[in-house]
Amino acid sequence: MDLLLLATSWAHVLLAPYTKVEESFNLHATHDVLMYGVGRDNLYKFDHNVFPGAVPRTFIGSILLAWLTSPIAYIASQWGLLSTKLDLQIAVRLVLATLNAGGFMLIRRAICRRFGRPTGLMYVLLTCSQFHLPFWMGRTLPNMFALFPVNLSFYALYDRAPQSQYPTRRSVEVAFALLTFTAVVFRSEVALLLAPLALQALFLQHISFMRLVKVGFLSGMLSIGAYCSLCTEKSVTVERLALTVTIDSYIWNQWPLWPELYGVYFNVYQGKSSDWGTSPVHAYFLAHLPKLLLGSFPLAVLGAVLDNRIRALIHPPVLFIVLISCLGHKEWRFIVYVVPLFNIAAARGAWWMVSRRKGGLFGRMMFLAAMGILALNCAITIVSMRASMANYPGGSALTTFNDQFADQHAVQVHVSNLAAQTGASLFLQSHSPPYIPSMAAPATNDWVYNKTENLSPRDLTTSMPLTHLITESSVEFIRSGRWKLVDSVRGFSGWKWNLPRGGIAKVLEVPLHQWLSVLEMETHDQLYILERAK
Repeated sequence: MDLLLLATSWAHVLLAPYTKVEESFNLHATHDVLMYGVGRDNLYKFDHNVFPGAVPRTFIGSILLAWLTSPIAYIASQWGLLSTKLDLQIAVRLVLATLNAGGFMLIRRAICRRFGRPTGLMYVLLTCSQFHLPFWMGRTLPNMFALFPVNLSFYALYDRAPQSQYPTRRSVEVAFALLTFTAVVFRSEVALLLAPLALQALFLQHISFMRLVKVGFLSGMLSIGAYCSLCTEKSVTVERLALTVTIDSYIWNQWPLWPELYGVYFNVYQGKSSDWGTSPVHAYFLAHLPKLLLGSFPLAVLGAVLDNRIRALIHPPVLFIVLISCLGHKEWRFIVYVVPLFNIAAARGAWWMVSRRKGGLFGRMMFLAAMGILALNCAITIVSMRASMANYPGGSALTTFNDQFADQHAVQVHVSNLAAQTGASLFLQSHSPPYIPSMAAPATNDWVYNKTENLSPRDLTTSMPLTHLITESSVEFIRSGRWKLVDSVRGFSGWKWNLPRGGIAKVLEVPLHQWLSVLEMETHDQLYILERAK
């Protein structure tokens, strides 16, 4: 079961190795830490200094990910498994996917202990058959860095015997320390999940109010990075831990800087998040959560009806979604942390349906319904994955460009905004330094990849010594006579039905294997590779 969780997360990385703009900050931060280290003399080369964003974000996750990837990249390069920067990007994403898969493995073990191995099996099958969470758990969103400690906290809270009403005091303290750390360092919305969990723990007397305040205060101060008293039963010691304020102030060269607090001020207090759009108050419950859960949504309701332990488990995530629904700007990634808990509830409901398979007609219908839900999950995931594989034209274009002109020197290529947003990351600049020490540089390593924005066709043609373009439109360039088309890259644009015509009788005549092409993916040219005419 653990191997299935790991294999699923890896499969999504390998099938869709490129990334999009929302992943770029942490991906490029990881790239810079791998390539340059964190010495002060190299900080000016970091991408966040070249292309600063609106809101500073923490480097802690990227630094840890780079440090974890570095020895793996060295070993892989010695074995001949890593030879390009794209290989290194895949390695980075596989490490992150493995970490998050490890968190799901721990939750699976807690489920097996508390609800039994069959429920644990259904949990794995439901999780692996969903699309969004397995697809994104290897992507460098800040939420995916936060997902691992959140899952560790769930494991600490729910790993106990079937009839046990109380987790140990230490496990409760560890859980709330992890949640506090995650809210302070990675994603502030986790505080809205921590609040109902804390209220439930107080109501059920899992922890005292003063102990909860003490754990929250100490873990919060240590996460921020300040002098704090570490109290134990026998002594009090004082240490200074350099975390988000210290590390991020150093790398951003702003003192003092607490990125998540700045983000809350910018997005919530000033209301800037609404500039990216607002959604109705019911959007999480009626749109985002069903999309995340797929077939787990009705199964979770059934699980809550069947088992009072499940009802206690899903009260906090439901209240969390109610709280975060008060914010106007809504995205599925803001509530992704509760998917494992709903999957536990769904697994309980699914196993109840499967266990009825020997109970006559009703039991067999329940069994078939559970299997049908899993099959529908898999079908939706396959369709979504096919679309996603074709939805990164920037990555495909830059990889194609690198391969086509691999033997040319002094290439200067401009990468358009669409290409940069859809996969053309720093890791794909394979013919330009920097390189990690264990990676051999290609013979043609004197290229320049230019991502300057808001340039007109005239600027690209006359004002810059460019030899190639990766652009969103080719007509004006080719018409000028100064550029020639080398290649075009297609991207996903939608789906269309290829249903046979002629009524039901005609439909029944279609061979089974042809039904795989009933739903056809449509693509169109999205990017063009141009070369300066000689």
